[in-house]
Amino acid sequence: MTALAQDRNTPFREGKAHTLPVVANDCIFGGSLVAVNAAGNLNPGSDTAGLIFAGVADDRADNTGGSAGDISATVKRRGLYLFAMGTAITIANVGDAVFLVDDQTVDLIANVTNGIFCGVIAEYHSAGLAWIDIEPAIIQADVATHIADTSGAHAASAISLADSGGFTAATTVEAALAEIYPKAPVAIADPGASGAIPVTRSGSTAITTAGAETRTLAIPAVAGITRAISLAVDGGDCVITVASAINQTGNNTITMGDAGDTIVLTAVLVGAALAWRVLVNDGCALSTV
Repeated sequence: MTALAQDRNTPFREGKAHTLPVVANDCIFGGSLVAVNAAGNLNPGSDTAGLIFAGVADDRADNTGGSAGDISATVKRRGLYLFAMGTAITIANVGDAVFLVDDQTVDLIANVTNGIFCGVIAEYHSAGLAWIDIEPAIIQADVATHIADTSGAHAASAISLADSGGFTAATTVEAALAEIYPKAPVAIADPGASGAIPVTRSGSTAITTAGAETRTLAIPAVAGITRAISLAVDGGDCVITVASAINQTGNNTITMGDAGDTIVLTAVLVGAALAWRVLVNDGCALSTV
């Protein structure tokens, strides 16, 4: 086909309903929840692996004894429908997602096995009945297809990454995230007396002592990360022994004696070796052991 050179009388439908072939030797009942299988054939709704929710059957389509596709069923794709809940709900469940149990029953994710999304509770009717808005599930159906793809074709490791600014050496989304995450600062727990302070990512560690204590700090795992270490609760001095020098003087020991003492280190390459270097020192005593 070539690009248009004039107006086109394009066929149009509102998309509120469409027809789908019915699975072999089964009956679709009017008003029931329905789902398609991997072959694209319509099945009664059920909590069965591999099904994708398709909507609500408009009328009965009995294909008992027939082959797949011998008949078709009309399926509604929009609207609010009153369906049974598999377990009791309250008005507080309005807005919760629901999932297929069978062709007339839905339930919350905690109560199903395969998590076949079929809508959202739009209105509370009673403990055992709810008005379900099915449209969010119809919109999400293509996402379900990707989720069900076990080939990994849609995984982050399979999605290529174009980097026009030279910001990353990674070529896939997964690798780029693995490169970025260690440099995003987070709170990192104090390992406690004689513990090793983590060195795999950027972050801040607030130390609490209950008497004179020690900590260790290995060489950084990757260049570019930063570590802020502070004495939050002063129950005694904290001496931190670092695996290599943290400045040109050759200091490798940090002593924190008062609450608020803080040091900020950044990971750099010295020759071919990773090392920490002091960015900020507020109150800490540096020495060489």
